[in-house]
Formats: sequence, C-alpha cells, structure tokens
Amino acid sequence: MQFSTRIKKSIRILLDQDAKPARRNEIPPITLEEINEIRQFFQREKFFIFGHARSGTTLLARLVRLHPEIHCNWQAHFFTREPFLKSLVNTPEASEWLARKSNRWNGGRDLSPMVLRASADFILERDALRVGKRIVGDKSPSSLIHGQAVRDMASVYPDARLIYIVRDGRDVLISERFRNFVEDSKFLTAEDRRIIEDLKVDQKLFTDGSRSIFTPAAIRRMASGWVTNLKETDEEGRRLYNERYYSLRYEDLLAAPFNEMKKLWQQFGVMVSPELENAVKLELASNPDEEWQSKRNDSIASFLPKGKAGNWRNMFTKQDQQVFKEVAGKTLIDWGYEKDFNW
Repeated sequence: MQFSTRIKKSIRILLDQDAKPARRNEIPPITLEEINEIRQFFQREKFFIFGHARSGTTLLARLVRLHPEIHCNWQAHFFTREPFLKSLVNTPEASEWLARKSNRWNGGRDLSPMVLRASADFILERDALRVGKRIVGDKSPSSLIHGQAVRDMASVYPDARLIYIVRDGRDVLISERFRNFVEDSKFLTAEDRRIIEDLKVDQKLFTDGSRSIFTPAAIRRMASGWVTNLKETDEEGRRLYNERYYSLRYEDLLAAPFNEMKKLWQQFGVMVSPELENAVKLELASNPDEEWQSKRNDSIASFLPKGKAGNWRNMFTKQDQQVFKEVAGKTLIDWGYEKDFNW
C-alpha cells in the first residue's frame, strides 16, 4: 500500500514538472534598482518620439539629430506596433524560464523587464556609438494603441524622455488618406478605389467642394482615432513622465523651426550653437517623403502639397467639416487650432 502511494506521488510530481503554465504571468515593470544596474552597461540617455501617423514625426527626428550630441533613428516600434518589444518575453514559457525559482541568476524576481531593457538599449546604443553621440532616441508613429503605448514604454523606460508632436487633425487625415492611396493600402474598399480613379480623371472636383476624398465612414473613423490618440497620449505622458514629457505642434515647428528646435534641445540640457540654425534651414529644404511618394505613384502624390499646413481648407467638403466638428471639434479648440466651432 505504501509502495503504491509512493508511485502515485512520483507520477504526480513528474506530471507537475512537465506541465506548462496556461498563460504568462504579468510582466513586471522595471525597478529603480534594475535601472541603476543596467545603466552601468548602457549609459546613454534615451528618448522616444511619438505622434499620430502623418504628424511630422519623421521631420522632427531628422531635425533633432542635427545636434552633435543627439542621435535619432526611426521605426523600431518598441511600444507602438505589434509584435512590440514585450513579445520577446510575452509567453508562458519565457515567464516560467525567467522567473523560475531554481534559476539562481534572477535573485527571486522575473528577469523579463531586464531582458526587454537590455535588448532595446543595445539596439539604440549600437547605432549611437557608430556616430559618436551620447543621447539616443527612436521615433515611431503611435496611432494604434494610444495611451497603452505610453504605459508600455514607462514599464521599461520610466527614466527616458517622451516627446509628442501634434498636427492639425484635418491635415493629418488628408495626408494619411493620400498615403494610403499612394501605397495602395490593403485596407482600401471598393468605394475608396472608385475615389482614386475619379481623382486621376478630374482632380478639380476634389478642390472645389464637389467631391470628398473620404467616405463618410472613413472620415468619422479616422477623426475618432486622432482624438483618442491625442487625449490618451497627452494624459498618460503628463501622468507618467511629468517634466520628462514634452509636446509641440507641427505647425509651430514649420513657422519657427529653429526656435522650436532650440526649446526641444534645451530639454536635454545641451548647448545649442547658433550655427545649428543654418543646418535646420538646409534640412527643411529637403522632403524625402515627397520624393518617395512621387516615385511610388506620381499621378496621385503630386496632387497634394507635402508637409504644408492648411491643406484641409482646399479639400474638405461641407460634409467633411461637419463630421470633423462633431467628432473632433473640441480637440481642435483644446490644442489651439480653432477658437470655437465657427469654421
């Protein structure tokens, strides 16, 4: 009887050891102690540029890295697009391995946040080392998960800086729409494609208020996404980053580029040489995105002046304006784009 009981217990133990967890435990946020440890290996200051797609994130990245101490590259999408940085450890198997009690390297704590931080730090600092700069950041448009992107970032980089660039949502929607047209997005509907064909035949119809480049469903959905992105990103940025959060408007950057960049650079505590003003002017004179779109589909791309403020005035129909007011009118006022609803 005792022998039988022992056999059953042994089998249960073996089964328990082989059984895999059904779901991953929540990835813990990195601690201050862990940050201090990892900064012994990766010492450069970090920043991340967020912004709704077509809001000037690439232009801002090109300008910010003109400073001799600051490097920026783009589209790592650590926190802004699937599969996300956390996918490296976001499985039950990874959780079981990195938090296993018999793993004497983890000190009794899940090593996942250290793995995530070390991976991203290496990617960022590897690039910065090549150009000999001590401050490094990534710019990735943050149009998909809004405030969650900020929360995910804060769980790995609570000591970094978050820079958020905002653009008039009406121009954002037009630019995003044309980008989808030029790229022949897989999400285009049959009605969208009819608009594209009509646009190729007679572009004037789309600038005199006769025709809209949007379907009613598209403009409402896109405007709602813009509002959600601004509201959640700004709120979470202020809550989680305080003085390490900085927002600016794309239109102000175009109007006074050196002054706006000087204010941004000063956030990093670096000296700003007057010679940088000419470098900013030269960088603004080029438009790689316009050149790329022209090569991709010039018949459509050439219709829209790239990077300009106020394109919506020539392209929004009365119905477009009404829908945007309903969905995003208050947000325009909150960010200083309009004083009231009379536009």
